[in-house]
Amino acid sequence: MSELPPLNNETIWAILNEEIDDAAVNRLVWQYLGYRWDAETGKWKSAGVAAEWRQEYPEPPDFIDSRPATVKLTRSTPPENKQLLKEKLGFKGYKIGEFGPRQTRRATMANWLMGFIESGV
Repeated sequence: MSELPPLNNETIWAILNEEIDDAAVNRLVWQYLGYRWDAETGKWKSAGVAAEWRQEYPEPPDFIDSRPATVKLTRSTPPENKQLLKEKLGFKGYKIGEFGPRQTRRATMANWLMGFIESGV
């Protein structure tokens, strides 16, 4: 697996501007959820994943293709963090007619990751 970009504002913008591929964005979220790739077994380890995620997703979900997983990610975002992209980055959203579910899910993932930047983790 290739190395992930650092978790910072530039990476969040790169997610929103589709400069980072979907697979890397998924892996960033998986990393912060606690999933770890075991190269020896060729499988994901979920021991560090919160029980409410591990039970439903023993292997990391593809947030781009899975609406239920993205909804769960949205619901796991604390209310005070729901508008971080707008408040911290000035992100105005996508223009009508220029986005679809994929961009919306990437924005959800970017906002969720922004919560980690804000928490200092």
